Amino acid sequence: MAKEEMYKPLPSFLTVDKSEIHGLGIFATKDVANQTNLGLSHVLVDKPNIFVRTPLGGFVNHTSENPNCVLIRDINFTHLFFIMAIRHIKAGEELTITYQSYDPEKYIDDHDTEFEEVKEEE
Repeated sequence: MAKEEMYKPLPSFLTVDKSEIHGLGIFATKDVANQTNLGLSHVLVDKPNIFVRTPLGGFVNHTSENPNCVLIRDINFTHLFFIMAIRHIKAGEELTITYQSYDPEKYIDDHDTEFEEVKEEE
């Protein structure tokens, strides 16, 4: 019998914890490689700019100094947004992006490179 896939709000190598930036944040529990797709963060459900945030999108914190992630739009399903690592992230490090007024439409980085898919351990 095949193992049934269950919804996981975060990849197994990410966790929510107390943040020095603001309230709670997303932290890596293992090292994360540059250009790793960390998962779905926002879904555009209506225009103009009505977004539903996933746990990843809801807990990632803002920094204007040296963010380690960016928001990217799926090129095939343009209503889906993901968070991608833009540098190596060490275990214990908080994931951060740059945003204002939490408008994903304004702060999508132009990364036209392929990114690593999230791979869960069995």
